Amino acid sequence: MDGPEILARSMTATRIPDQFGNLWQYHSRSDRHSKIACWAAFFDLMNTSRLLRTHVADGKVIFGVNHTMQDFKTRRKKDLDLVIARPGTEAPSPITRDKTLKSLAFHYGIVLTDAQADRLDGLPNARSGPVGSVLVALEAKACMTKFASSRPRLYDELNSSHLTIHGASAQAAAAALVMVNTSPEFVSPDRNKVNLRGREPDIMPFKQPEGAASILEKVAEIPRRSGPREEGFDSIGVVMVYCRNDGSEIAVVRDAPAPAPSDDFHYDQMIRRLGHTYDSWFQHI
Repeated sequence: MDGPEILARSMTATRIPDQFGNLWQYHSRSDRHSKIACWAAFFDLMNTSRLLRTHVADGKVIFGVNHTMQDFKTRRKKDLDLVIARPGTEAPSPITRDKTLKSLAFHYGIVLTDAQADRLDGLPNARSGPVGSVLVALEAKACMTKFASSRPRLYDELNSSHLTIHGASAQAAAAALVMVNTSPEFVSPDRNKVNLRGREPDIMPFKQPEGAASILEKVAEIPRRSGPREEGFDSIGVVMVYCRNDGSEIAVVRDAPAPAPSDDFHYDQMIRRLGHTYDSWFQHI
């Protein structure tokens, strides 16, 4: 799978401006990381599921970005980072009608190797559009700092995601992708609200790998399901990265506490499970 490397490589570029003249790789109030993560996961899912590629090529499914889903019973609403869905009946808006998998690669600043670019060229060009019935919904989260205080918030946000997705449609496949930082130091935009040109930044220290491991433990508490009549996510992946947020290269971390290749939370396992779910549930659409 290519997703983790695409995520780290694409996030390495400092592209998030603040009001003080700085450019950041990661900012908690930017959704750049989640957009890149969802694009990479969609790219891998397209390469994994022949059925999904066929549905995209035949125009049977489209994708939506930041799509609002509503729980039918509670009317709770939540914006999901990425959905794969049957096309809706309303007219496409000028904002979404020209978005495609390939155009978003340029718009999001996705950095691909030559081999990955060739694979992208070989895929049918998935299109955005009005969303009908949702087949797959993906929520992407990041935990880069303050691991102890982030644990309950991360759990609550992800738990509400699968509840909303399945409250809207029990047949939809719900997936979560969590990026976790393993760096013992981090340059936080919230603690550096000055122009850093010619200045030493205020660096936040963390106890690692304990901090990253504690997030993985919390993710393991999130409900998961093995069929459409149960409650929980259908697939969860965790990607660990080394990110100081100082402009240096961001790297994928594969050693412990990162999930092992055989672990259910390993990124590759998440994509394979999601691809199998798609192939099993939606072959007759």
